[in-house]
Amino acid sequence: MAVLAVDSLQKSYGATRVVQDVSFAIEKGECSGLLGPNGAGKTATLRLCLGLIKPDGGHITLAGYSIPAGARRARHLVGVVPQFDNLDPDFTVRENLYVFARYFGLSERVMRPRIPALLEFAGLEGREDAAITSLSGGMKRRLTLARALINDPAVLFLDEPTTGLDPQARHLIWDRLRKLRTEGKTIILTTHFMEEAERLCSRVAVMDHGALIANETPRDLIRSQIEAQVVEVHGEGFDEWARNQAPALAKRIEIANDTAFCYVDKAEPLIVNLAQYPQLAYLNRPANLENVFLKLTGRDLRD
Repeated sequence: MAVLAVDSLQKSYGATRVVQDVSFAIEKGECSGLLGPNGAGKTATLRLCLGLIKPDGGHITLAGYSIPAGARRARHLVGVVPQFDNLDPDFTVRENLYVFARYFGLSERVMRPRIPALLEFAGLEGREDAAITSLSGGMKRRLTLARALINDPAVLFLDEPTTGLDPQARHLIWDRLRKLRTEGKTIILTTHFMEEAERLCSRVAVMDHGALIANETPRDLIRSQIEAQVVEVHGEGFDEWARNQAPALAKRIEIANDTAFCYVDKAEPLIVNLAQYPQLAYLNRPANLENVFLKLTGRDLRD
């Protein structure tokens, strides 16, 4: 039985359909990513799954409970890391955890041994009496993750968990999330970092304009949606080269700013051609999830 099952989910605000007939299922122990440009419907879908807003149509089951009717009971089995930290600046690190534990009816006897373990998990040992204002952005994000684990949830919802963090903090959170998966936790996350989705997720669903447009493992999504290799070409005259030479050598070409992205199954003929143009520089690499994402949703900026 799926930990989270969504069937024909729909939500509109006035004439705007923010979630359009979305269906998916997430099994126990999976880490599933929900990807999409700004305004694609990701956060609305998470809020619907948590019972925070009511759907206009469709059905949701979370941890065995029908949502939104059973949302209060389901949320006792769920941890949530919101997109923006909402720690209480008037409390210390320890007090933030204790106060949050009260929402789940957890006693001090239960929490006394649990809090040191959570602080160790978050890399915040020795900071239990620190003021929230004294913590770095990475520390606050790790504390928010530790707080989401206060009730030992079976399911974790993470809305862009590493946005705004430096690479060191991001990698530390990735390590902690992998550890949670080995413990059997089910993780649902939204992210704008394609590398994050590739590293963590057993399956990724791509949304755009409220609709689900792909839902596969990262490897299968790359294999099914895009050519095997990408050659990024830039330098003086790259656009002329892309118009006159690349069409005979590449299956697909994208021009973005000062770079031509050439998608090929085999890069050797294109690279041989580029050797005749010393003013051009290039990078040859395997296609990745970011290339798939841009193919499916486009390169236009979204507000």
